[in-house]
Amino acid sequence: MCSHYESVKIPARLKQYFGAAFETPAFSADLWPKRQGLFVRRPPELNAGDDAVPDREAVLGRWGLISARTSADGMAKAEKLSTFNARSETASRSFTFGNAWQRAQHCIMPAEAVFEPDWRSGRAVPTRFSHVDGVPLGIAGLWDKFRDTAGQWHESYTMLTINADQHPLFREYHRTGEEKRMVVILPAGAYGEWLAAGADDTRDFLHPFPADQLLAQAVIPAAGSSFLF
Repeated sequence: MCSHYESVKIPARLKQYFGAAFETPAFSADLWPKRQGLFVRRPPELNAGDDAVPDREAVLGRWGLISARTSADGMAKAEKLSTFNARSETASRSFTFGNAWQRAQHCIMPAEAVFEPDWRSGRAVPTRFSHVDGVPLGIAGLWDKFRDTAGQWHESYTMLTINADQHPLFREYHRTGEEKRMVVILPAGAYGEWLAAGADDTRDFLHPFPADQLLAQAVIPAAGSSFLF
């Protein structure tokens, strides 16, 4: 599963590849769970008949989805859970992810790269995965919103994952004996369809990304620094 990625942060790049505007990128591009990150979605008001509403919007939210079903007295527990990835096989039946799945609240995380550990040497070697052509990756996910004890609503999101035991590249990563997983990376031409798809069509998009379109590079941490996943 992915617990670290590098977000697209340059507004012009976000607009070019994802068709969404975000003029004040006041967030870190180095994303870890529970931090504020950027995701792209269809605005909830899109079907209200207002021509001024864009087809897509970029939103800041918590990486680690908290369901709108979560009650105020359950918020502290929900915030401790690891909800930055959602298993596509079970997400529709999950309390945490079920609301977003059933409401087809699809989103895309614009990423320059994702990171995974390579354990083939017997130790975890940080590895950066990016597109071979240098274009950003569009990671499929779900978004939801939750209300805090003060009554304020907050956006949150998660990345969808699939089995990667047979993937030519991702099957080589993570610990030996554990199931191999990978995030769902969408083909660029499918962004619009994914954002507009209904709940019944969600699984039609959950496919492994071609290995020959990905570049895997080992990361050598700077001296005296630590690199965690």
